Amino acid sequence: MRFINLLFTKLSAERLKDKASEIKFNTKIDITSIDSIKSDFVELKEEILKINFIYAIQYEPDFANLELAGSLILSLTPEMTEGILKEWEEKKIPEDFRIFVFNIILKKSNLKALELEDELNLPLHLPFPSLVKDKNQKKED
Repeated sequence: MRFINLLFTKLSAERLKDKASEIKFNTKIDITSIDSIKSDFVELKEEILKINFIYAIQYEPDFANLELAGSLILSLTPEMTEGILKEWEEKKIPEDFRIFVFNIILKKSNLKALELEDELNLPLHLPFPSLVKDKNQKKED
């Protein structure tokens, strides 16, 4: 399996309230379709799969929503492609393939979501490292 590209087709971010006392984040990834696409590269021995997805982050209770949609393009062997498409007919995805796909979607989508959160001044859905003063540190004279 080889990652080729990820293209966003929808970026939606909406702040619903100015304040919230306690915010909880719910994230969700939905695979909406998996299709084999033809390549113009005659020498390519692998097949190309296009995986359409939606990545959503909901800030509860009704504080904000982010939704990113896009297409992930992968190159796979014909055997893998056939197996994945066969399982997808029943809306199932092989576990190793699902983990590979979800990790790419999470990496790319989280970066874009953090950018949108910053633009809307929303709390970040992922914690960032921060420095804190060591309370046990002795005061210097």
